[in-house]
Amino acid sequence: MLEPSKSIDSSGMDEFGYTQTLDRSIGKFASFAAGVSYISILTGVFQLFYFGFAMAGPAYAWSWPLVFAGQLMVALCFAELAGRYPVAGSVYNWAKRLASGTSAWLAGWLLLLSSIMALGSVALALQLTLPQLWSGFQLVGDGTGPYDFAMNGVILATIMITISTLINAFGVKLMTRINSVGVFVELIAAVLLILALGWHVVRGPEVFFDTAGFGEGHDLGFFGVFLIGAMASGYVMYGFDTASSLGEETKDPKRTAPKAILRAITASFLLGGLILLFGILAAPDLADPQLGAADGGLQHIVLSVLGGPFGKAFLVCIVVAVAVCTLSVHAAAIRMMFAMARDNNLPFSRQLSKVDPDRRTPTVAAIVIGILAVIPLLVNVMQPAIFTILSSISIVLIYLSYLLVTFPMLRKRLLKQWPGEGDHSDAGFSMGKWGLPVNILAVLWGGAMTLNLVWPRQEIYNSVPPFEWYLQWGGVIFVATVTAGGALLYRLKIRHQTGVLAEHAAAVAAHPSSGSGLQAAPAETEVEDAKVP
Repeated sequence: MLEPSKSIDSSGMDEFGYTQTLDRSIGKFASFAAGVSYISILTGVFQLFYFGFAMAGPAYAWSWPLVFAGQLMVALCFAELAGRYPVAGSVYNWAKRLASGTSAWLAGWLLLLSSIMALGSVALALQLTLPQLWSGFQLVGDGTGPYDFAMNGVILATIMITISTLINAFGVKLMTRINSVGVFVELIAAVLLILALGWHVVRGPEVFFDTAGFGEGHDLGFFGVFLIGAMASGYVMYGFDTASSLGEETKDPKRTAPKAILRAITASFLLGGLILLFGILAAPDLADPQLGAADGGLQHIVLSVLGGPFGKAFLVCIVVAVAVCTLSVHAAAIRMMFAMARDNNLPFSRQLSKVDPDRRTPTVAAIVIGILAVIPLLVNVMQPAIFTILSSISIVLIYLSYLLVTFPMLRKRLLKQWPGEGDHSDAGFSMGKWGLPVNILAVLWGGAMTLNLVWPRQEIYNSVPPFEWYLQWGGVIFVATVTAGGALLYRLKIRHQTGVLAEHAAAVAAHPSSGSGLQAAPAETEVEDAKVP
């Protein structure tokens, strides 16, 4: 049985070698909402349903519980880490305490790049919904021109990212208030949508056991297309670590963050799974080509089944979900950039780690992330195939960064150096004896999913003409380039400047608790120059 530890949490940042500079104001629901809004079932499920259905038909829905089972293993490992180290840039700071400096920097680097790409991809989802609500949202042409759809999507996404930048730059209180309200709306809408679709069911569950001809002619048969379709679920169920990445701004984070992580992924699984289940069972015609079209999919089912004002009302809720998901992804990317910069682990670290004295939020990082997220969107206008490759790669980088935490964590366990095995006195959550098997499954799952995501399939990385080898192998090439290039950048330059900046360092560098087996973060700045919290 997995149980939270009964210890009292210390939320002081000095135990991690930092001074408290961010605004600690996030409560339990806001922490939970941050994880839910990043996963955002009404964004991801609606955005990617058409792809999974086009690849493997109704039976693709089995990928949802499969991905949840694997990601739950990762989430449990993260919950245990969040119960000890609820620090900004969670994955980066966790890896820093589990592995070498190079490995930790790579974990942060890969997740930072993926978050910037994901921010643009999420905001781009507005194009799938807003024009269906009102034709006036199609600002470019009438949607039939060769570049109308892509250009309009970039404009809508840029507007959304600009709004997100302003909100995140203003302060975490405003961001979490808006996010919490949005998540509340999303959860209520999801429950009502499940009930509405369930009321309109027109077929039995046997469709989920019928391959319906999908996979014929494929080298691996239905299993081959199912692996491709499973990406529609794999692309959704991540980001639950956001609750811990906001740990420095959360009240009683060692208790709050682990629970928020587990509740976020569980709630998302239940609601998203039921939407998929009843959506497919309620679809008027499973042979309708619109179900597998980018401008159709689950939105088409909702409008067809519920129709009129009810269908439009649910689409409005999807827009709300996309908006708060954008806010949450942006917030997580900001904390990663801030966390790495205050360790002097990025170019222009002093500027990127600057915290506004009034709003107590990393304003410069918020603006820089917003600008960087818009740049890849411009590629989508003329080269949508390349943008699709970049979007797919961003998910690969996320799974890789997760592996850079779960693998060294497993190594610590096998070497009997992980503190969770015996003494849980300073932890907010512990898996106890279940820790080792869960950790093994998390690593195996992460490796298998990373391989599946990066596999150079034409359906993913070169689905539209021109069919070129370098596009199909784009995922492998890009991942290898950013990983190797990042490692070289760190080894040749960054590592020689690494050290907590004076304005962020604790007055006295704290030592880890007895028995932790982990080393404190490096702090190479002079102690006398550091501020006292």
